[in-house]
Amino acid sequence: MLNETEILIVPEEAAGMRLDMFLSGQFPEQSRSFLQKQIKEGNVRLKEPGKPEETGHPGEAGLFARTGKAGKPGMLLRAGDVIMVQLPAPKELEVLPEEIPLDILYEDEDLLVVNKPKSMVVHPAPGHESGTLVNALMWHCRDRLSGINGVLRPGIVHRIDADTTGSLIVCKSDRAHAGIAAQLEEHSIHRRYEAIVHGRLSEKEGTIDAPIGRHPVDRKRMAVRRDGYGKNAVTHYRVLHSYDRFTHIECRLETGRTHQIRVHLSSIGHPLLGDGVYGSSVSRIFGMELRGQTLHAKTIGFVHPVTGEYMEFEAPLPEYFTFLLQKLGG
Repeated sequence: MLNETEILIVPEEAAGMRLDMFLSGQFPEQSRSFLQKQIKEGNVRLKEPGKPEETGHPGEAGLFARTGKAGKPGMLLRAGDVIMVQLPAPKELEVLPEEIPLDILYEDEDLLVVNKPKSMVVHPAPGHESGTLVNALMWHCRDRLSGINGVLRPGIVHRIDADTTGSLIVCKSDRAHAGIAAQLEEHSIHRRYEAIVHGRLSEKEGTIDAPIGRHPVDRKRMAVRRDGYGKNAVTHYRVLHSYDRFTHIECRLETGRTHQIRVHLSSIGHPLLGDGVYGSSVSRIFGMELRGQTLHAKTIGFVHPVTGEYMEFEAPLPEYFTFLLQKLGG
């Protein structure tokens, strides 16, 4: 069974790109081999810009299936090409409890705050059906997790990247979930991160105010977008210590956009150490293999949605982070 048809228009930036590479950016949750298979099976069709229609609207799937030509994985795209994509409907994931240790910073009847380790995905998704924070929470909390975000994300009201460590709020009750979600919406939750970035920042502190949206070509990435497609994003930073080639900084978020700190610091020429997606070329340092960006969600503060009490928690820096600081200082 196929999903509903998606119509994509190739932007100028993607001119000359292979069809399978372009689709990989548009559907980041799918593997390139899967998309190549769909192209070969005729589930991806193209219409050249300016080609006359038979009848009807060019976006109508039935008409497009007759007038569009079947794609080939390696064909090169032109700006303005129109692509019709029909992918198989995804299989429903079965989320099971798993006995995975959790570092719990706080817990009561309505919520808990956990210190998420590196490389742990927050919730299940294709390719990450097990070993996630949700699997661990289902074992720890049994059936006491909020259901607002559905069966794949029970208790999850916000998230951090798999390779980012640190504090994360998990909601057990729907009333707690609604209260924390409201604070996230109004940007009143206090969040401080620590990071190591490339280079030495010229100012001891500063603010990056730049809208963030999906990258126009690579849908797996975010980017600073000043073309009307970005959402307001503000990051404040403060230098904690400068080294020869790196700087240890603290970041405070006003907003919580996807990959916000990573995108903002890269945009001013100081990508996070280990962040190959946004510009770091270092994957190994001091004999240690880096697994993604050096970023830690250290502090989180919020008003308890049930008691009304302000609460703040700190997740200690992970061992790999302190090791790097010691080596840089040495």
